Amino acid sequence: MRIFSVATAVLAPNRVFAHASEGGFVLLLPTNIYIFAGVSSVALTVIFLAILPDKPLSRLFHPLKFGGRVFSRLPLVTSFLSFCFLCWLIYVGITGPRDPLSNPLPLFIWTIWWAALVFLQGVLGDLWRWINPWSGPVAYVRRLLGIRPFLRFPTCFGYTGAVAIFLLFSSVLLADPAPSDPARLAGYVAGYWVFTFIAALVFGSRWMSRAEGISVFMGIYGRLGFFMRTGNTYAVGITGWQILQMRRPNIWLAIFIILMLGSGSFDGLNETFWWLDLLGLNPLEYPGRSAVIAQNIFGLVIANIGLILIFTLSVWLGLLLNRSEMRLSDAFCYFAPTILPIALGYHFAHYYTSFLVDGQYALAAATDPMSTGSDFLGLGDFYVTTGFFSSQHSVRLIWLTQAGAVVVGHIFAIILAHLIAVKQFGTNYNAVVTQAPLAIFMIIYTFFGLWLLASPRGF
Repeated sequence: MRIFSVATAVLAPNRVFAHASEGGFVLLLPTNIYIFAGVSSVALTVIFLAILPDKPLSRLFHPLKFGGRVFSRLPLVTSFLSFCFLCWLIYVGITGPRDPLSNPLPLFIWTIWWAALVFLQGVLGDLWRWINPWSGPVAYVRRLLGIRPFLRFPTCFGYTGAVAIFLLFSSVLLADPAPSDPARLAGYVAGYWVFTFIAALVFGSRWMSRAEGISVFMGIYGRLGFFMRTGNTYAVGITGWQILQMRRPNIWLAIFIILMLGSGSFDGLNETFWWLDLLGLNPLEYPGRSAVIAQNIFGLVIANIGLILIFTLSVWLGLLLNRSEMRLSDAFCYFAPTILPIALGYHFAHYYTSFLVDGQYALAAATDPMSTGSDFLGLGDFYVTTGFFSSQHSVRLIWLTQAGAVVVGHIFAIILAHLIAVKQFGTNYNAVVTQAPLAIFMIIYTFFGLWLLASPRGF
């Protein structure tokens, strides 16, 4: 979903035209050649991994540890400041301008937080620990009232709560008629904050780490980052080093990871002519989100179920080829985290063009949050530009950047899967045999991701 393409179609016709222009230029690009090159790069990675020794490669993922003072209480302070900022955003969402491209709440939630911060979380590390809006207020209330968690969160629930909340969030993102309406979004954000705050008071930190879908989502992406706190020190390494060192995840956490990729992929698929044609809709006469709520929710569920089944089949075939005695559930859990680079690469690619435009609107809203003519940032006469969508050269550069993110994500995923296979099955030969079906799956998914970027869109 291009974040505001439907909700602001009337309010921002120039914006919609800009995206249509970009899409038109993409259709003129030799995308078949680019897709072939991207898929070939991923396939060659598989071949090189089968030939190259694994030990030098695994050493590249060994982190470097360095000292530094660990501020154990500071994240609580920054969390409380984040909560105060969120309260202000909710207030502006209710009382501020009704235009989603002028109100800071939808611009911050969907552009700064969802499009940009999620990507930075996956690149740098666990930024969410410092800015989540619950840990500080919960700690303050506990200390003020002298209370502890009232109930123990049942261990048997695992991450099922997080799965349910993430699917609910994805449904709102994909199927809600007006997810960018400021007042509507303010109700969602305030209601969810209060719900999570009460649950955290009742169940304690286990709720945040097991059932709070957003924190689990961000924490998983934090595992891809360069940086990580380890005890009283910090460590830095190549993207994915934390995945290679993590313990086997819980089965529901592994399923959650697959849902991250499946939901993100359907977020792009539901815009394509192919999907609209499947629904019997004319892409040039799109009736609006309210006409396809049930269809999109159904598609989201089917896409995720299908991806889980295909991934499970790939892992099972690998075990069968290697004649391994490892349980399928264990193998599923070991290999599920390796698809995180794919999910992150596609997240960047999908929201990149939206961020180029909406980031400018967010800056304009920051300098004049109530649309009263203020200029708190001293920007002067600030105009949002979409001129880079009007040049074939710049559109080619943008598309290649998006495609490059998808391809790099798949390459890292294949490398991580190979190294985990070597760790679990002992030899490079066993790893290659076991990984072969999963590698084929990733190669096909590379083609699918690049096809999504190149496909004409109905809105």
